[in-house]
Amino acid sequence: MSKSKTSKHTFPVLGMSCASCSARVEKTLRQQAGVTEAVVNLAAATAMVEFDSAITSPEVLKSTLQAIGFDLIIEPDEEEAAREADEAREANYRRLKRRTLWAVGLAVPIIVLGMCFMHVEGVDYALWLLSTPVVFWLGRDFFRNAWKQLRHGAANMDTLVATSTGIAYVYSLFTLFFPDFWTARGLTPHVYFEASSVIIAFILLGRLLEARAKGSTSAAIRKLMGLQPKTVTRLTPQGRQETVNIREVKVGDILLTKPGERVAVDGTVVEGSSYVDESMLSGEPVPVSKVPGAQVFAGTINQKGSFSFKAEKVGRATVLAQIVKMVQEAQGSKAPVQQLTDRIASVFVPTIMVVALLTFVAWLTLSPTDGFTRGLHAAVTVLVIACPCALGLATPTAIMVGIGKGAEAGILIKDAESLEMGRRIDTVVLDKTGTVTAGKPEVTDMIWEEEAPHAADIFFSLESRSEHPLAEALTAHLNGQTVTIDDFENHPGAGVSGRVDGIRYLAGNRRLLEQHKISISDKLAAEASRLTAEAKTVIWLADAQKALGIAAIADHIKATSHAAIGRLQENGLDVWMLTGDNAATAEAVAREAGIAHFRAEVLPAGKAEAISAMQAEGRRVAMVGDGINDSAALAQADLSIAMGQGSDVAMAVAGMTIISSDLNKIADALRLSRLTVRTIRQNLFWAFIYNVIGIPIAAGVLYPVCDFMLNPMIAGAAMAMSSVSVVLNSLRLRRRKL
Repeated sequence: MSKSKTSKHTFPVLGMSCASCSARVEKTLRQQAGVTEAVVNLAAATAMVEFDSAITSPEVLKSTLQAIGFDLIIEPDEEEAAREADEAREANYRRLKRRTLWAVGLAVPIIVLGMCFMHVEGVDYALWLLSTPVVFWLGRDFFRNAWKQLRHGAANMDTLVATSTGIAYVYSLFTLFFPDFWTARGLTPHVYFEASSVIIAFILLGRLLEARAKGSTSAAIRKLMGLQPKTVTRLTPQGRQETVNIREVKVGDILLTKPGERVAVDGTVVEGSSYVDESMLSGEPVPVSKVPGAQVFAGTINQKGSFSFKAEKVGRATVLAQIVKMVQEAQGSKAPVQQLTDRIASVFVPTIMVVALLTFVAWLTLSPTDGFTRGLHAAVTVLVIACPCALGLATPTAIMVGIGKGAEAGILIKDAESLEMGRRIDTVVLDKTGTVTAGKPEVTDMIWEEEAPHAADIFFSLESRSEHPLAEALTAHLNGQTVTIDDFENHPGAGVSGRVDGIRYLAGNRRLLEQHKISISDKLAAEASRLTAEAKTVIWLADAQKALGIAAIADHIKATSHAAIGRLQENGLDVWMLTGDNAATAEAVAREAGIAHFRAEVLPAGKAEAISAMQAEGRRVAMVGDGINDSAALAQADLSIAMGQGSDVAMAVAGMTIISSDLNKIADALRLSRLTVRTIRQNLFWAFIYNVIGIPIAAGVLYPVCDFMLNPMIAGAAMAMSSVSVVLNSLRLRRRKL
């Protein structure tokens, strides 16, 4: 008997276009034997499935979804699976774009002929020839998908589009070749080829706009995975260097990392020293000193030195892999995006089909003499007037205008979900470095014990040869004259030293001075304590006997941060700050920026957990960050906002990106969200008000009163008017102030 083994995997899903699709995929997966949980994320186009590998397998899940018209990418390599999914979606987008351009190109002459030359002899045959490729070639996917849904007892937007356009086309084709059938029964024959073809063109255009507006979050995962090098230099027991694939690395291997390279896996330094940029983990701009015994992590960037380290965590066990996993699970744990149009369509589609059928049956029952012809006429009219061309444009047009307005204001918006969520946010969580602060250390104070000739030039010359990352800020500030340094020595983690004119000078932290028993005056000691309390890093300059001066370096808060945070608080939002920095620095920055709540020394997992805890309290949380270390928290948040000068991964995960890194734009983004959602709701009203009024009239409720039957041509015009109303209402958004 096979031993039970539960596995959890995230698979890219192809073929989903609406909320009913994602619900269908999720339901199908959950019904499979061995599957304990399945969560489908429409926005990310992924399915996170937990299953017993002794009962089922990815291959079985794939074939099951293929049977209902979808597909699952089950490549064992997650990076390869993401790449394959992106290629498939890009190919689908190009195909949709070609079909839309052809459909619109053919729809224009169809509209002109149908509206302006309807009484010209032979024009109906021209309309037939032009509309046939639009309906059955460019719109064939609607019919294919509707058939697949029908086979499994389901219906979606494709069902309504296929039914209405198909019946309108067949009705028109019958009328074209057998007009006497209608005239003999006292009805004027009309063809509605333009209605069926224009409907297809409008829906294709709407889906193309939606595809453009909807970003792919798989890019974030791909970029995270790309942080780990594909190959690594491994040292053999004989000391020989060999280049091997990252997959061949095992625990216990000794790996060599050269300047500028990324660390391949997690481990401990055994030989050599350097500074490593760990901002992807801590978010802090200052690289960390690495000496034998120090830990290093996959994806971090080595600076100037070389070192070898012992591999301790490889593959899925590395910190980088855990961040990837957290991002995937945070994205997958979100409820599928329930677009307003899809929620309404889930009820609207079957309702309209039932109304059309009941209309035909009612006429057939109540009017025995001409009930068949009038009933068929009324049923077609109901389906034509109810066709969701305006519904298909209601959301994407508002989104496109909203995105355009946001771009003009320096706010990049990825998808409709972010816009919809923005108006519901009540808590804003800010990263510190690069978000509240500038993310660029600068010298804030320079204090000398006494005026010493050439002291500044000596300080400049020593720091210009230092590998410490803060040295750049110091040399930029001093901008002195270079003097000759003899016997230069680097003290890892402490500072540098050298001789000038035979005198030994030290530049570094206080521990370096204490190690060399350097005298420190009460004046400098007091000033250093004050600067340290202000969360500034103090660098000392000393000769062989005493300290000569100190320089304080800090990361300033941005000029706009205090006012921007105050604006958020005035709007009723609770503002928090989470940072990987120490408590003293965090407290100083929070006090200066006007932030009441903060947490310090928080690692990536801690940030995501903190946001999750806030969500458990019922809060709607927006996370604002700029670093790779923020990516898991950004994915966990209800709304993720990246600062544009940060990492590509943060921007890929985020639903919104502030190009200028100005925190004032956060309040603008949230207001834009409210305005756009309001516009979408107005659009949906205009898209359906015609149906609410027109469907009963199309069904013939006025016929017993005033002998009036709605002409399908008028029904088509009503739908055209609803589309115009939607577009014009969306364009109004451009004039609104943020």
